[in-house]
This record gives sequence, C-alpha cells and structure tokens, in this order.
Amino acid sequence: MTAALDISWIGALAGLALAIILILFRLAPTYALILGAIVGAFIGGANFSEVINILISGTQSVQGTVIRIIAAGVFAGVMMESGSAGTIAEFIVDKLGGTKAMLSLALATMVITAVGVFIPVAVLIVAPIALSVGNKMGYSKIALLVALSGGGKAGNIISPNPNTIAAAGGFQLDVNQVMLGGVVPALVGLAVTVIIASFIKFKGTKVTDLEAAELEKTSSKNLPPLSKALVAPVIAIVLLMISPIGSMLGADFLAKLKIDSLFILPFAGVVGALTLGKSKEILNYCTAGLNRMTPTILIIIGAGAIGGLITASTLPAEVVALVESSGISGVFLAPIAGVLMAGATASTSTGVILATGSFSNAILNTGVAPLSAAVMTHAGATVIDHLPHGTYFHVTRNAMGMSMKDRLKVALYESIVGLAMTIVAVVLFGFIL
Repeated sequence: MTAALDISWIGALAGLALAIILILFRLAPTYALILGAIVGAFIGGANFSEVINILISGTQSVQGTVIRIIAAGVFAGVMMESGSAGTIAEFIVDKLGGTKAMLSLALATMVITAVGVFIPVAVLIVAPIALSVGNKMGYSKIALLVALSGGGKAGNIISPNPNTIAAAGGFQLDVNQVMLGGVVPALVGLAVTVIIASFIKFKGTKVTDLEAAELEKTSSKNLPPLSKALVAPVIAIVLLMISPIGSMLGADFLAKLKIDSLFILPFAGVVGALTLGKSKEILNYCTAGLNRMTPTILIIIGAGAIGGLITASTLPAEVVALVESSGISGVFLAPIAGVLMAGATASTSTGVILATGSFSNAILNTGVAPLSAAVMTHAGATVIDHLPHGTYFHVTRNAMGMSMKDRLKVALYESIVGLAMTIVAVVLFGFIL
C-alpha cells in the first residue's frame, strides 16, 4: 500500500480507535475513516506532507477494487431491480419449504448472495418470505434471521461481491480462485446455520398475524420466470469458472483464458436484462446498481486511507512479533487480521480491505500461500462483521421488525457461523492444503 514510514503503531491504533468511535456516533464511515487516518498519522509522528502521501497512497491502492465494484453494479442492478433475485429465492423456498423451512431460507439467502447480491440486500429480499413462513409455522424471528444471516454469510465468501474482489486483489489473485476456495467453508457455514436455526426455531418473539397481513399487501408478484431469472447468474458463474476448470482439466487454452470480473459481471448483467426483455431498462438498472454500490465504494476509499496509515506504521510488524512471541503459528495471522479489521469496521468488505491492505505482506512472509491467505482472511472477516456500529445490524433488524434485544441475541449465533467457517478455512488451507 504505502512505503514504510517511521509512524508509531500507537498512532495507527489511535486513528483506528477514533474512526470506530466516530462511526458509533453516526458520522459517515468514509469521513470517520479518513479523519481517523489523518489524526492517527499526526499522533504517529508524521508531518503534513507525509500525512497527504499516506492518504493518497492508501486510497490509490484500492482503486483496482473500486473499479471492479463499479462494474459489478451493472450485474447487481439487473439481479435486484428486475426481480430475478426474488424469483430465485421464492423458487428455493417453495421447493424446500414446510419441514425444511430453515434449510430453504438459509439456502435461498446463500444463493442470492452467492450470485452477486449484497448480503444486506439479499436479507431484505428473502425477509418477507421468511416472515410469512415463520407466521405459518410458528417460528421465532430470532431463528428466522439466523437462517437468513447465516446463509448470507456462507454465500458471501463464494460470491463476486466487493469483499471477495477485495480479498482477491489484496493477494494478487483472480476472484474465481477465492470464490472456489470458499466453497467448503461456505457449505459448513450453511450446515451450522440450519442446525442452530432449527434448534432455536420456537424460542423468542413470533411473527404476528398483523405483520403477515401487511406482508400480503406489500408483496410483489410481478416477478420474472425462473428460466429467465437464472440467465445472468449462470453466465457469470460459467465465465468466472472457465480458467479454474481449464486448469483442472489440463486444457491450457482455457486455463490461460483469464477473463476478469470487470468484464464478466457487466456482460452477464446486460445479457440477463436482454433475456428478460428489459432492454429499455438497462440504463435504469445500471444507475440503480451504481447507486447501491456507491456507499460501499465510499467506505472502501475511507478504508484505503486508514489502511495506508496502518501499512505505513509499525503496527503490522508489532502484530507479527506478538504472534511469533506467543508461539502461535503464523497461519493464524490471516484469520486474526480478518476478524479484527471486520469487527473494527463492522463491515466484511471494509474489514477485508484493511486486513489485506495492511497485513498481506506480513501474512505472506510467514510462508502462507496467497490463496490460503485470501480464503482464511476472507472467512475471518465474517466472524464479527455484524456488530451494532455497522449498517448491516440495523438493516437486518428493521427488515425483520425485531427489538434491539432480539437482534443482539442473533449476533451471537451469527458469530458462531462465521467462526465455524473460519475454523474450516484454517484447517483446510492452513494445515491440509
């Protein structure tokens, strides 16, 4: 990220702490992160010129991620605005509903997130279905949100979403490599989610008949057919998997055909829109997708700024020294970085940006392979990325009409799901592969 400067680790920690405090006080995260970087740099001993260099270098380092996220907005806009994501969710729940309700809800959110929809948006899409199912079956809101959020977390580590793009970019990998690397941890996360949600399905506040009636009034039935809704995600997945499949089959031509998600996702989105007969809506879908991506882009720019501070400081070296002195294997540095940075910012994508941007060199210096480092960092970022100082906590709480007390209970179960995925990622990529 940034050339090493003589910035004290105290300054880096102070800047990060200030950013978190400002976010808790509801200052826009982008401003909070940038202001934290500035103050932290001064505390760490930088002069005015060095502070500017840190900010510029840090924000420049995330531009590759930013442009890919902008491109992904086309795909996300088509999936969300056309109703394709809703169609896929309803199909899964209809086919696996009833006694398998928790599996169907978790799987629906996992798939919707896995095909490129932001996890909070995926929860918003599936929440009305979940509440309707919950009312019919007598399930609690806590269990329902555990199913949605856990499934979303599982899908999030195998999706072409900003966090996966950031994990890949931080270790100079293709997005499809990180997506494939997260498959086994994601499946374990799905299983753990279903087990927890099923165990607590009757514990807590239930969905009232009044809430169910309101859902019936506001539910949209104007959704596209499944065959057309699947076109965009299928094209995206097939094109993203061409290179790794070619490598597995020994087909050199396909293996070398590395098409970046920067090209694949917009292409898949446009073809999907044309298949839906929405050619006149493509511009609107692009605009809607960009609008949804903009908050994430702005946060990532702020994350780049404070990431530049951390990289320019002695903090990474201090963390590595602490890990080494404790006798813990260097393998654990990757997931620890993911857990801490995502927890600090209450955001998966921002946490991955900070973890990879600030600690990637230190992680690789421990002898961990880039793909292993990316998958472990990415999984680690799902453990406590849902804390109350982030937007995800409140978006999902509002989507389910939950009390603060109930939403906090869900946070514990979400952490268990994230921790399970992280443990599997560490065992698989840290010690087996």
